[in-house]
Parts: sequence; C-alpha cells; structure tokens
Amino acid sequence: MLESIVARLNEATTLIYALSVLFYFIDFLQHNRKAGKIAFWLLSIVWLLQTVYMFYIMMETDRFPVLNVAEGLYFYTWVLVTLSLVLTKVLRVEFIVFFTNVIGFSLMAIHTFTPSDLHSAELTGKLTSELLVIHITMAILSYGAFSLSFAFSLLYLFQYRLLKKKKWGKWLLRIEDLSKLDHMAYVLNIIGVPMLLLSLILGIIWAYVSYDTLYWTDAKVLGSFIMLFLYGVYLYIRLVRNMQGKVVALWNVGSFLVLMINYFLLGSLSTFHWFQ
Repeated sequence: MLESIVARLNEATTLIYALSVLFYFIDFLQHNRKAGKIAFWLLSIVWLLQTVYMFYIMMETDRFPVLNVAEGLYFYTWVLVTLSLVLTKVLRVEFIVFFTNVIGFSLMAIHTFTPSDLHSAELTGKLTSELLVIHITMAILSYGAFSLSFAFSLLYLFQYRLLKKKKWGKWLLRIEDLSKLDHMAYVLNIIGVPMLLLSLILGIIWAYVSYDTLYWTDAKVLGSFIMLFLYGVYLYIRLVRNMQGKVVALWNVGSFLVLMINYFLLGSLSTFHWFQ
C-alpha cells in the first residue's frame, strides 16, 4: 500500500514538473512574467514533494540516498530543481532555467517509470502502462494545440485573400483581424511544442523500459522528430527572424500537413506503435 502511494507521489511530481516546464517555455519565448511566476511556484511544489520523498527514503534506509543509480539519479534531479529555483530568483536567465528543467524532467521521469528495487514487479508493470498513457495523452494534447493553430493560420490566409482582392462583406466582418489570427496561431504553437517535446521524452523512456531499445529508424519516430523540427523552425522564424504574415502561416499549414501524414500514414507503418 505504502509502495503504491509513494509511486503515485512520484507520478504526481512528474506531471507537475511537466506543467512547470511548459510555463517556463512560455516565459522563455515571450518574457511573460505571469507564466514565469506560475512555473516557479509549480517547480517549488516539485522541490517540496521531492524533498519529502528523499526524507522518506532516508527513513527507510537509514542513510543518505545516493549509494545506487536510482537514488543518485533522484538526488541529481533534486539538485537541478534547487539550482533552477535559485537561478530563477537570482539571475532570471530563462534560457538556462528552461533547458535545465527539460533535463531535470527527463531524469525525474526515468526515475519514476523505470524498474527499481523499490518497486515490485506488479507495480513496475503498472507504472510502465501509465507511462504509455501519459505519453499518448501529451502527444494528443499537443496535436490538439497544433490543430487549432492550423485553423487560425487557414483563417489568416483566407482573410488575407479577401483583403488582397478587396472583397468586403460579411465573411470579412465575421473573421478576426490578421494580427490576432497570427498571434493565436503562435500562442497555440508555443503550447504545442513543449508538450510534444515532453511526450517524445516520455516515449523514448517507455521504449527503453518496454523493449530495451528505441527503433530510431521507425517511421513514426522519425516523423515525430521531423514534426518537432518543423514547429521549432516555425518558432525560430517567428521570433528570431521576426517574420509574420503569409509566409509564417503557410509554414504552419505545411507543418500541420506533415503532422497528419505522421499520424495516419507513418503511424500505420510503425513497427512498434501498435496502440495507434
């Protein structure tokens, strides 16, 4: 019973950590202080839960928990979270904090969902199954964000065409202005990209736990990383190159078409995505 409670505590910590990474990503791209504050407080909750877990392990083993790989991994994650909190408060370096927490989240997920001496065989099986559910859920949520972003980009292109041809009418009045459509597509991609990244991290961990390897040449795996690259390029040209408008909207539409190919075509060609 206690073993199951502790496992659920680590699962909850991992999910809260994922939310923190998502808000840190928003803060990193947009310098959004509100998102940064939410990320900081979520990470503080992660630190508190991790500290409680470490004290539990110390009470169970009567020693400082660093003498095996699993314990050392958890302590390393705790150190990264602690440093992230300090950096957030002292230096405000969003770039370093975000990527530090991506590493920390990966290590936390590995510790939570991989087999351990602290887990029975039955609990390990349950955790592996739940890892798969979380991986798929996060992937589908990112697809949902990308789908809405695609819809806004399509509306942008439609509105752009109406304005270009000077076709004033009810359609023009019912659709939002171009700047708002462009901004909404961008915001949804900001949400979708980190969720896809975290989903891929969890998927890699699940593959190694379930199969002891990851088929990097698998069609669905390659397609997923291509998707992440394409949406990463979208954010690059939108933020670094400061490009907006028709070109960015077309890139977003093209990226979504690749997403559909990846989901329907490459998913059916995958050698181990049997659950799709």
